[in-house]
Amino acid sequence: MAQSCEYFVSDMHGEYNTFSKIVDGAFGPFQRLHIIGDIYDRGPAPDKIMDLLATRDDLDVQWGNHDIVWMGAALGQRGCIAHVVRNCARYGNLDILTQAYGMDIQPLVDFALAAYKGDPCEAFGLKTNPGLTPEELDMNVKIQKAMAMLQFKVEGQLIDEYPGFGLEDRKLLHRIDYENATIEVDGVTYEMTDTYFPTVDKANPYALTAEEEAAMQHLEQTFKNCEKLQEHMRVFLEKGSLYSVCGNKLLLHACVPLNEDGTPKPADVYGETCAGRALYDVMQEWVYKAYRGESEDERKCGRDMMWYLWLGPASPLFAKSKMATFEIYLCKDKAARKEVKNSFYTLFDNPDVYDGIFEDFGLDPQTARMINGHTPVKVKDGEDPVKAGGKVICIDGGMSSAYQKTTGIAGFTLVDTDGELVLYSLEPLEGDTLSYTARKL
Repeated sequence: MAQSCEYFVSDMHGEYNTFSKIVDGAFGPFQRLHIIGDIYDRGPAPDKIMDLLATRDDLDVQWGNHDIVWMGAALGQRGCIAHVVRNCARYGNLDILTQAYGMDIQPLVDFALAAYKGDPCEAFGLKTNPGLTPEELDMNVKIQKAMAMLQFKVEGQLIDEYPGFGLEDRKLLHRIDYENATIEVDGVTYEMTDTYFPTVDKANPYALTAEEEAAMQHLEQTFKNCEKLQEHMRVFLEKGSLYSVCGNKLLLHACVPLNEDGTPKPADVYGETCAGRALYDVMQEWVYKAYRGESEDERKCGRDMMWYLWLGPASPLFAKSKMATFEIYLCKDKAARKEVKNSFYTLFDNPDVYDGIFEDFGLDPQTARMINGHTPVKVKDGEDPVKAGGKVICIDGGMSSAYQKTTGIAGFTLVDTDGELVLYSLEPLEGDTLSYTARKL
């Protein structure tokens, strides 16, 4: 009888070269490829990964938070667009927009260079610099700051529109004390890195200027009218989901949000309170409604749910206390930037908690395994990707070079051959050679 072989890969973050080696069968022929999220952001070539996936029928995708935010951006959701453009600038990857997807961002360039002329934008330095010229570097930092301010504004508007999302603490522009260059976050006053915000009206800080509105409208149309991007997002729609049950395995990108006692954490989803599998099902249905809703109001709620899935504390794709973008840029004290992980990540010493999750998803706790990504495993510090007594396998090993200092490796690939699991720890590519170590689980 022929062997049945499945590959499980996660968190490529634009790292096409390594991923293509895996798909070419680096660990032998496979019948099914499972991608546990995060194709986009950080790395230089997510479009090439999507081109590859579009040619194959032997795969499924569990959306990651970095994927869902691109899906929302492609539909014109402003909070998602603001993140996507800002993040491309932050990693020196605006070519993804202009070259890979052929987008015209010149109106944004003109606006950013004019609005922040003479501003060194020191708090908005790049995370990585892929050989940019001084002029390109200046453009990237100014676009990054321009999009950060747009992000804080449009997010503030969304927070007001959806009080049920519980994100009021993420509205921070109105809490800035310009005279003392400080801001209050969670009841603590912090010194700021920057207070030069020429587009912010102190009396109405979440209102867009006419120039910001024009830039955002142009970006909306540019994203929505990009045929190649729409084709790639259709791959996500046709082959993707928030989670999948595959035999005795539960595949999901991040986690099932939990309370401190290990019980499923409830969330308000447009007036419907749900938790566990029900939370996944309801949020997934809203993603589909973003594309297929019967009314524009329904489709808008679906688009805005994608934004919440990107950064909401009860989102199964994020599940941290906050998305600390504002604090990372603008608070000098690193204590302000701390993002507290959901209890899912602190209860691995209690396998019974995960047995409850398996039962909720209709699996037998005695044999079930959960395969997820999202949180880079710090292999260099001795962290084990196998958790909860073997019930959970986290396969985010930092395939993208942006994460390799954190993990000490260059990604994981999990291979299941007729129920025998082998975890491959990858090393950074040297030329065309993919080196790895194998571990039977």
